Amino acid sequence: MHGITYRLTYGKLSVPIRNRQYPTSQKESLVPQPPRIFIAGLFHETHTFLDGTTKWDDFQILRDKEILTLKGDSSPMGGVLEVAEQLGWTVFPALSVAAYPSAIVQDDVFERYWGEFSAALAKCLEAGPLDGIFLVLHGAMTCETIADVEGMLLERLSQQLLAAQQTSSKTIPIFGVYDLHANFTPRMAQFSQCLVAYRENPHADARESAVRAVRLLDRCIRTFEMPRTLLAQPPIVWPPTGTGTASDPMKTLLQMARQLQADHPNFWEVNVTAGFAFADTFDTGVSFGIVTTGDDDEARCSLKLLCDQALQLAPLGNVVERPVAEVLGELSRNEPGLMVVVEPSDNIGGGAPGDCTGLLRAFIQNRFTNTAVCICDPDAVQNLQGRSPGTQVELSIGGRGSRLDSGPVDLNVRFVRTCDGRFELRDRQSHLASMVGDRFNMGACAIVEYEGITILLTSVKTPPMDLGQWLHVGLDPSQFSFIGVKAAVAHQRAWDPISKGNVWVSTPGPCASDLNQLPYQQLRRPVFPLDTIDS
Repeated sequence: MHGITYRLTYGKLSVPIRNRQYPTSQKESLVPQPPRIFIAGLFHETHTFLDGTTKWDDFQILRDKEILTLKGDSSPMGGVLEVAEQLGWTVFPALSVAAYPSAIVQDDVFERYWGEFSAALAKCLEAGPLDGIFLVLHGAMTCETIADVEGMLLERLSQQLLAAQQTSSKTIPIFGVYDLHANFTPRMAQFSQCLVAYRENPHADARESAVRAVRLLDRCIRTFEMPRTLLAQPPIVWPPTGTGTASDPMKTLLQMARQLQADHPNFWEVNVTAGFAFADTFDTGVSFGIVTTGDDDEARCSLKLLCDQALQLAPLGNVVERPVAEVLGELSRNEPGLMVVVEPSDNIGGGAPGDCTGLLRAFIQNRFTNTAVCICDPDAVQNLQGRSPGTQVELSIGGRGSRLDSGPVDLNVRFVRTCDGRFELRDRQSHLASMVGDRFNMGACAIVEYEGITILLTSVKTPPMDLGQWLHVGLDPSQFSFIGVKAAVAHQRAWDPISKGNVWVSTPGPCASDLNQLPYQQLRRPVFPLDTIDS
C-alpha cells in the first residue's frame, strides 16, 4: 500500500504579494485606453506512445491578421476575439499553431514557434506597454526532449516580460484557456496568473470557457488585482473513457468545484483537470487548480478536499472495456433503433490513426447487417477513383496506422460512390468545434458496401463528433441498426440524441483504456491505477 502524496504548488515569479495594488497615479499610467492585449495559441494533445513524430508541416499555422479571420467562429480563439472586440481591447494577434492529436512533437516545432512568438512579443513591447497576455492552449503538448511544452512556453514568456519590466514597474498578467485533458504542471501554475479549464467533456463549453477567461483578464485589468494559481496533483491517472463529465467521477468533482468557488469570493476559478493518460510525462494525470487573490491556506484546504474526493472516486474513472466478441454476442439484432458501438482503442480524438480494423473484423465475423463504420484510408479512396457505381472491387482496407492493429482487411466490396469531404458542422458547440471551428475537411471520400456493412472511407482521419460527417455524404446514421465509432466519450453529444445507447468494446489499438498495458517510464509513482493507493 502506498500513502497519498499531494503535490501543492503555486505561482511565485511575477507577483509574490497578494492582491497587488498600485497607487492611483500609477494605475492611470498603467492602463491606457483601450487595453493592449497580446494574443497567441499553441494547441496539441500529444500521444507519446504512438509511432513516428509530429512535424511543423502537420500544424495549421495562422499569423497576425490571419488569426482575426477566426473571430466569431465556434473555436476558443473565435470567442476570445469576439469578446475582446466587445470590451474595446486593442489586440495584437501573433501566432496560432494547432494540430490534431498525434505522436510526439519534434523539438524543432516548439523552437520555431518560440522564435516567432518571442519576436512578435518584442515588437509589440517596443511599440508600447501591454496590459495583458492571453493564450489559447491545450496543456498536454510534449516534444522529444521537452515534456512540459506549455510550462516551458510560460516560463520563457515570463522571463521575457521580466526583462521588459526592468524599464517599468508594471506586471503584465498572463491569462489563458486550456483543455480539460491537459496534464497541468507546477511550472504552468508558477508562470501564469490565471489559466481556465474547460468544464465539459464532450467539450461543448470550450468557447464559453475561453470567454470566461477573457472576462477574468478584464477584471484583472480593471481592478488591478493580480491572482495566482495554487495546484494540487492527486496520484491518479484516468483513461479518456473515464473522464466524461455527465457521470462520476468528473461529475461530482466539478459540482464540488463550483460549490467551492461559490463559497469563496476570492476564488476566481476552480479548475478540475482530468489529464491525458496517453502521455508519458512526470505530471500526467488528474489535477486541481485554484486561481485566487485570497489566503493560501484557504485554497490549500479546498484543494485537499478535492484530492480526497478524487481518491474516493478513483475506481469509477478506471474504465476498462470488455472484449468486442463478447459484447457483440450479447447485442440484439431485431430491436429497432440505432446502437452505437464505441471503439476507444482507435479514438481519433486521442491521437489514434482512425484506421484500425478490430471492430470492422468483428462486425464481419458476427455477420452484422444494416451496420456502418468509418475508416481513414486515403489509399483505398484513391483506388476507387474513376470506378462506376455498383462495381465489385477487391479492396484492402485500413490497418496501416498502428503496429498494435491486426493489419488491413481484404474485401470484395461493392463501390457506391465517391464524394467531397468538406462539411459544415451541424453542432457549433461540439467537441469538434472546439478543435476546428465551424468546418472540417475529411479529404476525398468513398462509400463501399460489404454484406450489409456500409464503410465510409476518408482521406483525413475525422473525429466522430458531428453528424455532418455522415449527412454530408448522403448517409443518415439514424437509419442504421449499428454504427462503429472511434471515440471515447466526446462523440456522445452528437450521437446520444439519435441512438438508443452506447456500448464500449475492447479491440487492439493505441488508445485502449487499460493503462496497465502502457510502458510508462517517466510518470511519477505511485499512481492509481498502476499502483495500489491507500485512500
